[in-house]
Amino acid sequence: MILAKKIQYLRKNLGFSQEILAEKCCVSRQAISKWEADIALPETDKLILLSNLFRVTIDVLLKDELAIDELKEVHTCGIQKQEETFDILYRGVIIKESISDELILDNVSIDKVELWKTDWKPKYWTALYFTSKQINFPELLSKTVISSKEFGNWFVDMKKNNTKIIVFKDKVLQYEIGNADEKEKVCLECRKLGIPDKQMNWDEA
Repeated sequence: MILAKKIQYLRKNLGFSQEILAEKCCVSRQAISKWEADIALPETDKLILLSNLFRVTIDVLLKDELAIDELKEVHTCGIQKQEETFDILYRGVIIKESISDELILDNVSIDKVELWKTDWKPKYWTALYFTSKQINFPELLSKTVISSKEFGNWFVDMKKNNTKIIVFKDKVLQYEIGNADEKEKVCLECRKLGIPDKQMNWDEA
């Protein structure tokens, strides 16, 4: 995938219009349009800014053969060409009662819903098994996860490839599955936030 397509894809996945991206890059909307149309290239300082905004390396932006996360471009011999395929980035479970703004659910596909009876408050939790293609979904979700004196710190756990991600209010923790040291550091942070050990038995399959 060429740079022009990558800029457009990453911009849309962040929910940015061309105007918003132009403002963040201190350029005109027309400049963004030219980048995405492959008419002009961003200058070096703008490439650095784009890589920071999109949270990808400059190599990923510039090298056509490198993929963006789970985005792949497949070429076939002859006339036929298979277009890009966009795979799922995140998979996990959200307790509906743990979020303050249901609009965050616009960023997910719900695969299954379960009602869990618990010893906690509220007595019943609505478990939403989800997948999401939104690149910055953990960061967006962290703005809506509830943290209060009454209910304490809620969290959402999800998986991306071989990485386990735990999302709290304004905090995203992660560890590589199978790395005991990284997991223990995450568990230690969770304990500091009042999470009991029995709630840290996350599904890693």
